[in-house]
Amino acid sequence: MPDMLVNLLRLPPVDSALEELRGKGILVRRARAWELTLVLEFVAGQFGRAWADEISVGFTRQPVTVFVALREGRLVGFAAYECTRKNFFGPTGVLEEERGRGVGRALLLASLRALRELGYAYAVIGGVGPIDFYERTVGARLIPDSSPGVYADPLRPVGKD
Repeated sequence: MPDMLVNLLRLPPVDSALEELRGKGILVRRARAWELTLVLEFVAGQFGRAWADEISVGFTRQPVTVFVALREGRLVGFAAYECTRKNFFGPTGVLEEERGRGVGRALLLASLRALRELGYAYAVIGGVGPIDFYERTVGARLIPDSSPGVYADPLRPVGKD
């Protein structure tokens, strides 16, 4: 899957997206260090062990570079940045039954805003799945010849060829 580039200087406002979700009973906030196990178990169970491994890096940073979405204290989505590589957004995921309600958009905007606050003008969205979503939401553009990018040459367990 290709990577995309997003201009962080032209992001839509995040506050209105967060407030709108709050009105629907969904809270988006930065994960806390002591929530590591719960978040990793959620991500591994819903989206796969590789993504959980990837975002574990975000819990070693200060501040934590993982955002979570909660409905009544229950995890419904997550987004991470600067886990895969410096200045990279992702991975991110929202439970299927919560999609289409603005959760993914709010997680994306919160994460990209955090990257901008680190001083970046542009960011890479790595190994993109929903290209149309990123184009529409933040004006991201495909990076030519970016697949497989940083995800090339994955480690394989012995005897699993």
